[in-house]
Amino acid sequence: MACPLLRQCSKWNSNCSSLFETLWYSNGRSVSFSTSSLGRTSWSSGPGNEGQPSALRRRTGPNTFNFTRSLTRHKLRLLDPSLKSCFCINSAHTDVKVQDPFTIAQKDLTNLYDDIRKELCVTKELKALCHYYFDGKGKAIRPMIVVLMARALNSHSNRSGELLPGQRAVAMITEMIHTASLVHDDVIDGSNKRRGKGTINELWGEKKAILAGDFILSVASITMARIGNNTVVKVFSQVIEDLVRGEFMQLGSKENENERFKHYLEKTFKKTASLIANSCKAVCVLVSSDPKVHEIAYQYGKNVGIAFQLVDDVLDFTSGANHLGKPSAADLKLGLATGPVLFACQQFPELHSMIMRRFSSKGDVDQAWQYVFQSDGVEQTKNLAQHYCQEAIRQISMLRPSAERDALIRLTEMVLTRDK
Repeated sequence: MACPLLRQCSKWNSNCSSLFETLWYSNGRSVSFSTSSLGRTSWSSGPGNEGQPSALRRRTGPNTFNFTRSLTRHKLRLLDPSLKSCFCINSAHTDVKVQDPFTIAQKDLTNLYDDIRKELCVTKELKALCHYYFDGKGKAIRPMIVVLMARALNSHSNRSGELLPGQRAVAMITEMIHTASLVHDDVIDGSNKRRGKGTINELWGEKKAILAGDFILSVASITMARIGNNTVVKVFSQVIEDLVRGEFMQLGSKENENERFKHYLEKTFKKTASLIANSCKAVCVLVSSDPKVHEIAYQYGKNVGIAFQLVDDVLDFTSGANHLGKPSAADLKLGLATGPVLFACQQFPELHSMIMRRFSSKGDVDQAWQYVFQSDGVEQTKNLAQHYCQEAIRQISMLRPSAERDALIRLTEMVLTRDK
């Protein structure tokens, strides 16, 4: 792990460090630092960090790693200081062979889409729109993470590993919010393909698509209220806010290169990772009152969610439309500068002007594509995703061993190796 990352780091010149002088936290806190000694960083945390549980605080020490690992760790922290050093994961795995996460979660997910469709039982036309994406052919990644997390937390809390009714409702809510956001995203992006078939806005028009997305959100809210837990309502309210703010962030670009990567990571958290992080926290509050356990669940979801989107951004360059169910280079065509482009910008400054005009000039998309593949932008984005997954493993390994906990660890590998 250290060697390829060290090669990556050696390509960065002194100007690269300035790109990350303002560092990002998912909750809006920033951290400033001084690089007075290579591999050792002096941190000054923003307001709000003092309440972080001691078990989750950064563990530092000048003799923790050798020079190579210190250099690698230093460069990765420039990307996101909330990532802990975790090149060696010493978690207490069970002796049983880890099963496929989908296999373990299958029992809880079998009737998930049927139950969601029952909740969305309305007039004929609206029903057709709302049911369109709930056809059971999606990957169901988010509800799978939720049910695995719920069972792992139940085992950790000395309860039966069985899913509580409220926890299963959270899995349904998670998928409903995710699907509603897809419906709205397709309208905003003017997309005509989703999961290999026509989008709702393409088939029924934008106005009806917007209303369908709104209706799905309203049903999710009703389902949420039935759980009867105010904290769960607050947690999902934060998700909705993050989705809206993330969409607004995606509509804008940052002139200052120093802020651009921070903007990208924060947008990634709000649009993708917040739902997974807060859903994991929601199932946790239903079974545990321990804030430290809540934080473990939240941090696992946050880190897996960001890694998932980073890999998705890589696949936009490396996978064809037949794999993704959408055209490749879709992000560039939408004017979006994702991880591979931002990393490539360090080697090809010509990308800066293209990013600012959102690849709108003739030939921009093709030229940017070429720059990305001539650089190591894809490799660096993969390495960053791997580091987020390592942090997710570190977090979830704090729970007591269980089949579900180990399946969540296995899931991080699947996130990194997926090709669609």
